[in-house]
Amino acid sequence: MLEKIESLMHTFVNEVDPLATELYAKVPKGKRLRAKLVMKIAPEAQENIKLAAIIELIHAASLLHDDVIDEAVTRRGIASLNATHGSKTAVMLGDILYSKAFSELSDFSPFIAKTVSDAVSKLSAGELLDVAYSEALQLDEAKYFDMIYKKTAVLIEATASSAAALAGKDTKAFGLYGKNLGLAFQIIDDVLDIVSDEATLGKPALADFKEGKTTLPYIYLYQSLSEQDRKRLISLYRKALEEDEANWLKEKMAESGAVEKSVSYARTLGYEALDAIAHEKNDDLEKVITDMIEREY
Repeated sequence: MLEKIESLMHTFVNEVDPLATELYAKVPKGKRLRAKLVMKIAPEAQENIKLAAIIELIHAASLLHDDVIDEAVTRRGIASLNATHGSKTAVMLGDILYSKAFSELSDFSPFIAKTVSDAVSKLSAGELLDVAYSEALQLDEAKYFDMIYKKTAVLIEATASSAAALAGKDTKAFGLYGKNLGLAFQIIDDVLDIVSDEATLGKPALADFKEGKTTLPYIYLYQSLSEQDRKRLISLYRKALEEDEANWLKEKMAESGAVEKSVSYARTLGYEALDAIAHEKNDDLEKVITDMIEREY
């Protein structure tokens, strides 16, 4: 099924312009989590492949814009489009993917069209918050969760809810599943930036802190530190870390239990997601959650 989704995405882009197709071929595909969710929630629905393709185009567009904002030179270990073809090209390709996705989305029911389009509005607001919060170390948990909901979870929530609508299932239950999956996914991503190496991440470890990202482990770390160590943590924010500074950060993370606390929060969200759809008895959707939260960090 993923091959059919990829083919339809290619067709959609090619319908706009062959040059866009050439550029789109250079964009890393990723795991297609959102497409897989559509197919697992609505496997028999007539328009499931089209909905999955639309949502993945939207996600790809958001990543293109995200890389420009972050001035990223890689995406999933591959040179980013903005690095190879310039920011203007990356932004315009993102705009093409967004606009084509919305054009095709108009064929769906008002509920699905509004759910997805509202999510994209919130997603853009999340990007704006991410930029605003990068000016200084952001230590407000409520602001953090609001930002990651909008930047990451809202599109996964909309994916699950829309797929449920397509299949005639409980949209609220699946929406909660998607929302919690998205929140947990982002928290785990925050954790991996700290505990994984560059080969695994496809980018340098501890990159989030250098780039000015707001992440949960650093919020928990700050809460545990002495006043002197808090000042040192703030002094390292958005700095190219020396080896001893990186080691200090990792040592303090280990001492504080900030990583474990973050993982615990993600697991709580994951189990709430499972509870929301327990009546469905969908092993595939349960595995999506358990594979993410029941692993070693």
